[in-house]
Amino acid sequence: MSSTPHDPFYSSPFGPFYRRHTPYMVQPEYRIYEMNKRLQSRTEDSDNLWWDAFATEFFEDDATLTLSFCLEDGPKRYTIGRTLIPRYFSTVFEGGVTDLYYILKHSKESYHNSSITVDCDQCAMVTQHGKPMFTKVCTEGRLILEFTFDDLMRIKTWHFTIRQYRELVPRSILAMHAQDPQVLDQLSKNITRMGLTNFTLNYLRLCVILEPMQELMSRHKTYNLSPRDCLKTCLFQKWQRMVAPPAEPTRQPTTKRRKRKNSTSSTSNSSAGNNANSTGSKKKTTAANLSLPTQGLGAIPNCSLNPGRDGDLCHSTAVTPSGQFKEKH
Repeated sequence: MSSTPHDPFYSSPFGPFYRRHTPYMVQPEYRIYEMNKRLQSRTEDSDNLWWDAFATEFFEDDATLTLSFCLEDGPKRYTIGRTLIPRYFSTVFEGGVTDLYYILKHSKESYHNSSITVDCDQCAMVTQHGKPMFTKVCTEGRLILEFTFDDLMRIKTWHFTIRQYRELVPRSILAMHAQDPQVLDQLSKNITRMGLTNFTLNYLRLCVILEPMQELMSRHKTYNLSPRDCLKTCLFQKWQRMVAPPAEPTRQPTTKRRKRKNSTSSTSNSSAGNNANSTGSKKKTTAANLSLPTQGLGAIPNCSLNPGRDGDLCHSTAVTPSGQFKEKH
């Protein structure tokens, strides 16, 4: 009797070592692993289209990337939008980096209705530099990521706060130039600032100017206007938004009902009853529905489709202080 060969990697679902795989949507760190693999597949021929596809795969359309660190002249904080993110990653490699990947340790995840937040206090950005010399740079800090809770699970906000960095030179290179003081002095100098190359830092400074100009460039590309006309149009629209009051929510008109006063109604009813023989039933009804003043002499217009004595459609009724009515034509 022949039996199938035993697979050492097979685990029976009824055995003690069977473990059900966690669904893909609840593994945000796996997205960082995929991003590292995609960065490693980059070639020297990767153009802007490749970087745009990279950013589209891992970042939302309204994503933002923020870097916070402290230089010699004080703390810095740069925030760039979605349109500038592809160029940021490409500048890392254009500054002499041959390899880039992120390592997350002891990260904490929190789930919300439409997003997942990953907070990693021990994140390391590792870059391998090929020029000006072979150096490995480990940039450590805190990385806070916000993913959208859907099938794509793309990054909505990226905030990396750099605390410290280390530049590692292979011992073999030091041994090769042990007798050359000039080379040793060059090897002792840092090639980055807080783990970032000068190429990347210059791009971040440029983004401070480019980010507000995104609206101008978009308008110039859409309407084919001159730079001066684009600036005038944008400033005018911004001034309109500042001057125009905020739009109030539309409210449904409420119908107001006239409230009758008890004292006035009782006075008018008694007055109409005392003069029932001298006035007609039509005038009593009109007098009962009117709110009469308590003092003075007032004229209350009484418009009706029935013509008056002289054939007019409108005539007035005067009210005396005693509560009696007197017609005025």
